[in-house]
Amino acid sequence: MSAALATATPSPARRLIGGLVRTRELGIILALAALVGYTAAGNPRFLSGQSIRDILLNTAILAVMAAGQAVVVITRNIDLSVGSVLGLSAFAVATMMSANPGLPMVVAILAGLAIGGVAGLVNGVLVRFGRVPALVVTLGTLYIFRGITYSWAGGQQVNADELPRHFLTFANDSFLGFLPWLVLIALIVVGGVSVLMRNYRVGRELYAMGSSPEAAELAGIRVARNLLGVFILSGALAGLAGVLFAARFGTVDAAAGTGLELNVVAAVVVGGVAVFGGSGTVWGAGLGALLLTVIGSALAVLDINQFWQQAIVGALIILAICADRLVAVRIARALRRKDSHV
Repeated sequence: MSAALATATPSPARRLIGGLVRTRELGIILALAALVGYTAAGNPRFLSGQSIRDILLNTAILAVMAAGQAVVVITRNIDLSVGSVLGLSAFAVATMMSANPGLPMVVAILAGLAIGGVAGLVNGVLVRFGRVPALVVTLGTLYIFRGITYSWAGGQQVNADELPRHFLTFANDSFLGFLPWLVLIALIVVGGVSVLMRNYRVGRELYAMGSSPEAAELAGIRVARNLLGVFILSGALAGLAGVLFAARFGTVDAAAGTGLELNVVAAVVVGGVAVFGGSGTVWGAGLGALLLTVIGSALAVLDINQFWQQAIVGALIILAICADRLVAVRIARALRRKDSHV
């Protein structure tokens, strides 16, 4: 009976982590409300239907990538190649659709997922079996995938007038007349990955890997399989984002997605996923993506130098890391006090 109660009762460390996640997500929502209110007071057009639609469409692409990145970071890794994977997928799919205008949209989506999945598999194999830190591996593949795209493009680009109409209108069409398809896809991705991490065994295993990779191995968790899976997921979602990028903007060149990996990491960290692994939620990463997009739009509406957007994103990353470190120290103290009373 006592063993059952011990299992059912969360430890102080777990309660503290849960409280942090809820607080961070609530903080993001409050920050969003304050930012939107301040910007709308200075320029009421910020809350126009078209402005809100543009923010949601831009958030959708970032949120899809952040969902995959969040899972990678939860396992105490990182994927810096996602911007280059997006660029490779966007150019490949745009080239395919311009050459075969009769292909349906689902084929383009599947092609993007496949391209990204292969790129993610390469990252996962190098990290797991090459025993190389993910930071080093994905920094290298960032340049490799970008180099492949530049070599393939040869200085050319795919223009919107070369793409089939159904591909271009997909970004502006809506489900049931009010919800853009891009936003619906982002909600499905973020919601689906969230359910996977929260309600299924593999999700609990990934959190355990992030908390202590060595303990996860000793507990019989298939670390190699799971690690390959998270990198494939991250790559596949970056590939899907590439398809959405091409459909949204039409014109695609080899530089598509350059530097976007930093915004993806920022969305994940600001959204409450601990950089040290083992805690955080995918929904939080989605909210982080929304916050960063709103910041960029608000600064443009308020006619503030774009430099400040980068400065604010950098400051948010530092604050998030400091918060994670502070909580880690508090958890360690709570565990020491608990041990001293036993």
